[in-house]
Amino acid sequence: MNKNKPLNKPPYRFLTRWLVCSLGLWIAAAILSTSISYGSRFGVVIIAGLILAIINTIVKPIIIFLSLPALLLSLGLFMIIINGLTVLIASKLYHSLHVTNFWAAVFAGMVIGLVNLLVTAILEGVTTK
Repeated sequence: MNKNKPLNKPPYRFLTRWLVCSLGLWIAAAILSTSISYGSRFGVVIIAGLILAIINTIVKPIIIFLSLPALLLSLGLFMIIINGLTVLIASKLYHSLHVTNFWAAVFAGMVIGLVNLLVTAILEGVTTK
């Protein structure tokens, strides 16, 4: 992407990350309604998405650096576990988002990753036209 495009500026990237995290959590909670709950309040998903976006911006790079050997040995598949860990951290920091176990958090991380892939593909397609 060209650096001059507005969606590549840091505030827009963070807002996009926030949107993706919120949407991914909402979809994951809909799929795993017995393992992930937010009290049927959409505001909880928005705030949890914000917390997850902040964790992904600040904490996740540190976790990735510290787990680099595991990432290299697993050929990157350990990122699935790291994504689940970030979801679990967000649920521990924001008690209105309930994630019952680690594997539900891992699944939510996978859903968020897929939503991120789709949103990124759509936005890159829109900005290149």
